[in-house]
Amino acid sequence: MYLAKVYIRLRPTVSDPQGQTIRGGLHQLGFDAVTGVRAGKYMEISLNADSECAASEQVRQMCDKLLANPVIEDYRFDLEPLH
Repeated sequence: MYLAKVYIRLRPTVSDPQGQTIRGGLHQLGFDAVTGVRAGKYMEISLNADSECAASEQVRQMCDKLLANPVIEDYRFDLEPLH
């Protein structure tokens, strides 16, 4: 059993309206030192796999096929064995 921690973010060249809205809200709250915000997604996925290699391949396929949009998003993930 493994736990995949998946981090998905917009590519640097893609406009991030959600990040801009968050930045504006932070400025309204007095956090004027904030110069930029990029919003993303974080997921934790528990999965059964025979090995770390097999778990890694499954998570990679999940990201490529559903979780991330390869045109505008990049992803990375960490795997932890669950005991």
